[in-house]
Amino acid sequence: MSASISRLSNLQALEAESIEIFREVASAFERPVMMYSVGKDSSVLLHLARKAFYPSRIPFPLLHVDTTWKFREMIAFRDRTAVEYDLDLIVHTNADGVRDKINPFDHGAAYTDIMKTAALRQALTSGQYDAAIGGARRDEEKSRAKERIFSHRNAQHAWDPKNQRPELWHTFNTRLNPGESMRVFPLSNWTELDIWTYIYAENIPIVPLYFAAKRPVVERSGTLIMVDDERFVFEKGEKPKDKVVRFRTLGCYPLTGAIQSDAATLPEIIMEMQASRTSEREGRLIDSDQSGSMEKKKQEGYF
Repeated sequence: MSASISRLSNLQALEAESIEIFREVASAFERPVMMYSVGKDSSVLLHLARKAFYPSRIPFPLLHVDTTWKFREMIAFRDRTAVEYDLDLIVHTNADGVRDKINPFDHGAAYTDIMKTAALRQALTSGQYDAAIGGARRDEEKSRAKERIFSHRNAQHAWDPKNQRPELWHTFNTRLNPGESMRVFPLSNWTELDIWTYIYAENIPIVPLYFAAKRPVVERSGTLIMVDDERFVFEKGEKPKDKVVRFRTLGCYPLTGAIQSDAATLPEIIMEMQASRTSEREGRLIDSDQSGSMEKKKQEGYF
């Protein structure tokens, strides 16, 4: 396919940079962990981590913050992948949120604060991790564009976007004071199209939800929400309709918008991305639940 061939040298440079970052983390930190959200970026991140340390196992655990509202196909894919690659996978859920029955239908922004941000802080503190590797990219969203590759967090896991360390010529400052930690983003310089082209070139497995298929959805304020299980709370007059949709990004199913698309193969997705002029996170409702939402969440400890 012409699209993948023309971008191959670019992909090789991005791959080399990411592998260098993984090895820097392994050498500079005592207790690193890799976030595993099960999305396409996590799949690329895992592939790169395995390459970075091959033939040895990945020398740190993977952490999945499970809100209990992820798509069922994501959880099945996560568990298959952990077995197939013999991963040291840690799954953490905020037990306080489960006890209080916090859910995305009734609790709005508090759901993300409790089941994602607080849960992540709990897991990182419990594991005493000094570096958390994530799959965020600068092109995803404007606050993520401000992040350095090695992004400092204080002892409360908070980020200060106005007080970041310079990264000149790939010289990374990995020093920390007691209690502080680092978020590390090996995919910072990748674009969504780079991710898809790399998945195609390397034949990386991904969750089937990324491919177009007929699925039951309801439309709310222009967003198509998939009805993934019996817990879905319908509004008055709502009934699910089968539409051919796929997802550009994956998260908690009631908060993740699908797009109408016929792209059922990787080449078709790549062609679709080349023509797209909208952000992949346009369908993520948590990004727009208040002004400056994502940056505020990141300052409080969200990934």
